[in-house]
Amino acid sequence: MKLHGIHVPHKKNTAQQQPVRMAPPKTVAIPMSMHIGKPAKPVVRRGDTVKVGTLIAQADGYISAPIHASVSGTVQKMDEITMTNGTKVPCIRIESDGAQTPDESVAPPDVYDLNTFIEAVKNSGSVGLGGAGFPTFVKFVTKDLSVFREVIINAAECEPYITSDTRTMLDRADSIYRGITALKRYLGVKTFIIGIENNKPEAIAKMRGLAAKTEGVTVRVLPAMYPQGGEKVLIYNCTGKIVPRGGLPLDVGAVVINVTTLAFIAEYLETGMPLVEKCITVDGSALQAPKNVIAPIGTSIADLLEAAGGCRTEPAKVLYGGPMMGIAAPLPDSPIMKNTNAIIAMDAKEAAPPKTTSCIGCGACASHCPLRLDPRAVATAYRLDRAEELEKLCVDLCMECGCCSYVCPARRPLVQTNKLSKLMLRQYQNQQKEGNR
Repeated sequence: MKLHGIHVPHKKNTAQQQPVRMAPPKTVAIPMSMHIGKPAKPVVRRGDTVKVGTLIAQADGYISAPIHASVSGTVQKMDEITMTNGTKVPCIRIESDGAQTPDESVAPPDVYDLNTFIEAVKNSGSVGLGGAGFPTFVKFVTKDLSVFREVIINAAECEPYITSDTRTMLDRADSIYRGITALKRYLGVKTFIIGIENNKPEAIAKMRGLAAKTEGVTVRVLPAMYPQGGEKVLIYNCTGKIVPRGGLPLDVGAVVINVTTLAFIAEYLETGMPLVEKCITVDGSALQAPKNVIAPIGTSIADLLEAAGGCRTEPAKVLYGGPMMGIAAPLPDSPIMKNTNAIIAMDAKEAAPPKTTSCIGCGACASHCPLRLDPRAVATAYRLDRAEELEKLCVDLCMECGCCSYVCPARRPLVQTNKLSKLMLRQYQNQQKEGNR
């Protein structure tokens, strides 16, 4: 099986720029839902004093993650915030005192076996920092260590503009090394593959240097083809294994972890400081001077853009993430979250939606889909309300990478239709289950 994709402009404008740490903003707004799963449950009240690393919300379920204060100061209020999907979730707003005083409870965790390692990763608040936002500790939970055959370190960073993972490899290679050492010790895995695109020569050299001193680690240099960093795509291109429909990487013996997530885990094991800040690529046609910025979680996009030097023109659209899979921010005061790896500010020309015309049946969408789906057939089944046909077309496998929309000469919103089709299919499958009870 050959997995396809597309070539996109790299626009890695900030790859050579070391991250700059912004001053703490006056306030931060920290949503209780910055991860896949159940939102965290607040454990502080209005008027409470907090410090950097103070637990402000505990995990409220198995698939959930705790949340910590990213600034020192006072809990200003607790209200709701609008997320990118239009839903409202609880939010804790903290007024910063500007001191960034660490919480006295912050200390390295006591880790000596798999269970204490998993507990430490859970308590760190770690989620997939490449954008997925899945609570990291869940990947390591198993009753049988033999299922872990290889760890694939996702260093592909295939989206245009984004270079925050690149900076992790260049600036925090020692943390990546310690992270690998920890996974070797507690998971018992002997095989590690660092998957990285060939458009990052300096990072490749850095990772090869790391591999040279670490037994069992290899660097797999991959073609710069989007979406190389997609989990199933990366597994196939690194190992030749295909994750079954509805399955997980562990079904083929793989654990996939983002390179920045791995570095953070190593740093947490040494310091005990939970996930309270992110390195974020700030770029786009509206920006004055693109930068990588280290920002407290909960910083508003407006404050981040100002810290990065401001915009040369009023942004017509601002994205969380890259231009292929990024989601438009609803408001200028929308906050930076745990899984935010980039903020892209577009001017009016770049943000203008293309004119859509009728499908010409060229098949470009199907021939470039990395999972070999047929977006044309999906769009027809969706238009005709044929959910059972969507099931046969395997629309649930769509990773929403946007390749189909990118190559479509008619500029049809195929990835958006796929998203709606997946919702239709889920509703249909739930109705089928209810009918069989």
